[in-house]
Amino acid sequence: MPPMNLLNQAADIIIKGKFNIALTGAGISVESGIPDFRSKGGLWTKYDPSEYATIEAFKRDPEKVWRMIKEMDDLLEKAKPNKAHIGLADLEKMGLLYGIITQNVDNLHQEAGSSNVIEYHGTSKTLSCLWCGRRYKKEEKREEYPPKCECGRILKPDIVFFGEPIPQDAMAQSFQMASKADVLLVIGTSAVVSPANTIPSIAKQNGAKIIEINKESTWLTDSVTDIFLQGSAGKIISELVDIIKNKRHK
Repeated sequence: MPPMNLLNQAADIIIKGKFNIALTGAGISVESGIPDFRSKGGLWTKYDPSEYATIEAFKRDPEKVWRMIKEMDDLLEKAKPNKAHIGLADLEKMGLLYGIITQNVDNLHQEAGSSNVIEYHGTSKTLSCLWCGRRYKKEEKREEYPPKCECGRILKPDIVFFGEPIPQDAMAQSFQMASKADVLLVIGTSAVVSPANTIPSIAKQNGAKIIEINKESTWLTDSVTDIFLQGSAGKIISELVDIIKNKRHK
């Protein structure tokens, strides 16, 4: 656990902030049983992303790519929000978190109760046909593997594959929020994937305080971070929420 004085400083910054936002990555969901794709045991150790996770690979052989998607879906189905997701939802209810920009496609922020979530890399909850444009909820196609469109082609989940652009709305909203933020919480991301990695810099240039919560230090730690809280996101965020509640009740 980080030293108490650092946690107190972070809590004070969050309480003072008028417009606080969070940027989250794979690290926030590890405690929910979803391994980081790049870490040991993650999907990229079993599936070469250039063969399974590019838009070209999907167009070339959607059936093959669905083998990886099926394994990912099975993981996501079992996952439940952890203390970090729940803590961020609590901060929103307290009026201390305006929104979350997430690079995850697991829907755990929404399940925890956060209402303003920008899904930077899309969502696994809906499916689209690249050929005729029809869209479906994943639930509608639960019994089909691989799921097919009425036109007969295999559907693609609405997650951003390598080689696809970030959804225009998500990008515009994220940059707008980052440029207005008083406080940016960076949680469970090394912020190396572009263009999400520009969000901390945009926030910092516009005067935001950056609070980073990660197990290991990142390129952000020495460049833009004001307070680095090292350790488990679930424990740190729960502790922060408790400190904030105590401070506000005094």
